[in-house]
Amino acid sequence: MDNKDFLESYEGQSVDELISLEQEYRIESIVMAFEEALDQKASEVGLSNLTDTERIVLAIEALEREVNNGGYHQFFSNSSNEYAVMIVKALEEIACPKTARITHMAIGKLEINGPLTVEAITAAIDADEEGDDCLLDILSELDDQYFDSGEMIADRLFHYIKDHKSQINL
Repeated sequence: MDNKDFLESYEGQSVDELISLEQEYRIESIVMAFEEALDQKASEVGLSNLTDTERIVLAIEALEREVNNGGYHQFFSNSSNEYAVMIVKALEEIACPKTARITHMAIGKLEINGPLTVEAITAAIDADEEGDDCLLDILSELDDQYFDSGEMIADRLFHYIKDHKSQINL
């Protein structure tokens, strides 16, 4: 195989077994397998019972999935917004400073007065009115910056996973 094949899904592999697939499968698909395994674990034990490292993997993958499918607006509108509080720090942790800066700006566009919470994000999204300065249009400019950042987020996340594998339990 030429590292172009896509790992279809998580099938109960250990952390080391998933990491060992690096030469066989696309990194993005291995990272998605980690996300799938950690989502399963979170549904069993609760998100708060995951390690910081495990939550970082889930936060980064949520951002990637949502922004790639519908932009920052979708990230903030869906349940993935539960990761907004930690996402900038998570991006910095995996060595994605450009994306962290862009994401910080996107959070700032929500114009939340007070603590950043799921409730505050939802209220900001719900209060947005369509028009020339609607939040969707404002955030779409940051979506473009996200796509143009040049940071290989999946690769950096995979490197982070390898460096912190002792803190991940599937």
